[in-house]
Amino acid sequence: MPQRRKSDDASRSDARSSGLAGKAAVDASLPASKAACAAEASAAQGAPAPEGMDELARLRGQIDAIDAAILEQLNLRARCVKRVGELKQGGRNGPVYVAARERDLVRALVAANPGPFPSAALPHVFREIISATRSLEERVRVAFLGPDGTFSHQAASRQFGAQVDLVPATTLRDVFTSTERGDTHFGVVPVENTIEGPINVTFDALVETDVTICSEIKLEIAQHLMSRSGRMEDIQRVASHPQPLAQCRRWLETNLPGVETVETTSTAAAAQLAHADAKVASIGSEVTAEVYDLVPIASNIQDQRGNTTRFLVIGRETPAPSGQDLTSAVFTVRRDQAGALHDLLGPFARHGVNLTAVQSRPMKGKPWEYIFIVDMEGHQQDPNVRRALEEAASVSASHKILGSFPRALEVVSGVQPSASSDALERR
Repeated sequence: MPQRRKSDDASRSDARSSGLAGKAAVDASLPASKAACAAEASAAQGAPAPEGMDELARLRGQIDAIDAAILEQLNLRARCVKRVGELKQGGRNGPVYVAARERDLVRALVAANPGPFPSAALPHVFREIISATRSLEERVRVAFLGPDGTFSHQAASRQFGAQVDLVPATTLRDVFTSTERGDTHFGVVPVENTIEGPINVTFDALVETDVTICSEIKLEIAQHLMSRSGRMEDIQRVASHPQPLAQCRRWLETNLPGVETVETTSTAAAAQLAHADAKVASIGSEVTAEVYDLVPIASNIQDQRGNTTRFLVIGRETPAPSGQDLTSAVFTVRRDQAGALHDLLGPFARHGVNLTAVQSRPMKGKPWEYIFIVDMEGHQQDPNVRRALEEAASVSASHKILGSFPRALEVVSGVQPSASSDALERR
């Protein structure tokens, strides 16, 4: 047996040698050189021809040098921000987040951009640069109405970037309480939607807690139907926060007539329910589907396009005037005073202050009496706004300024890398 194995090995060796010799003969008979064949294959695949390789190497080297220069400038920016933090003693003598400065910085860069770098990408790029360097000054903690995968989470991420600690809260009240106590630097809360109107619990908490409005975010909202299987025929119930259900009412009546709707505390809670039960579909954001491993069934099912939710950033310090601000104030008037509301609003007209909204809310513990929430253009330190507020306060029973803050000049898309969020009251 050993002798036979040796003979077999020798035969295989001879066959391999014969094969290699045959291949060499075939190669020698090719009409074109191997270099020419390689060049033809590269051209067919869109790769650079040999004469372009030197140019490609030069460009790649130039890109590497540019990236190194960008890194050097990022570190220079980081050192400047650290020095700012030292001058402010870790943020205790000044805010670590200045919404107006960040807003205006990005707008100026977009306006000055000559291209070809896309202007639409600049806000995303600089939001993360600002977020990262701000974290060197002080790591910012931001409360939002959780859990992860809600529109509020998405709004907080869009405003503050990735280099912050996002802290999910169980209720909107918890967001206010956390910010008021100083457990978090800021909170992000939904305040109104273009389809469903104001979120009353937010207005009530603004009146009742000792926080101030620091900035606003306008987030475009797209509602999506999703489930574990991704099949419409499997759906027996549709779950979501009451606001998205209301925003998609006509679509649901048309496409899922007779299917039960289930109200949940958030879109994320609805997604969790859908993940656990194949017969349940949920309504929420694209990010919610990703977070909770659901399959989209239908997209943009809200009854009206241009669905936007306005969020407020709340904190404990009033921002300085930026030149493009809004001020919110709340007043009460005496019930027995004829023309009280006229007297309250008159000073704003006399001093040329444009009112952007006037809303009423029932006064707790006093049936049929109301508080009036007045939004206006300008900052409370602006002379005309200050005089109008003082005169309005003189004819009111009580008043409180909820905040003066830089206005959001654009509506931001709800689609972005990395976040999620709740929008209205936790959608």
